[in-house]
Amino acid sequence: MFEKNPRHNAMTDALFDAILSLETREECYQFFDDLCTVKEIADMSQRLEAAKLLLQGKTYEQIVKSAEISTATISRINRCIQYGSGGYQAIIERVQEKERNGR
Repeated sequence: MFEKNPRHNAMTDALFDAILSLETREECYQFFDDLCTVKEIADMSQRLEAAKLLLQGKTYEQIVKSAEISTATISRINRCIQYGSGGYQAIIERVQEKERNGR
């Protein structure tokens, strides 16, 4: 059953199922190169980097310089970290754990 969130729908489920089926980084590059523009991929990469830096306690000024992202976007990411569903923190922690374990 779908929640009231309009992003929860059959087409979005199909997209996420496709993403979850990717097995290698090269498959990710191939799929996202076809799915997204270069700018969209860059924007998502910058947002993830900004979230990592926020979780490390970096200031907006440091993040602007490092991730080359606007303070408005950093603010939105910070709101997601503070009040969102926990997606940024969960995935960043999972990736860091894999890196610590050498995977």
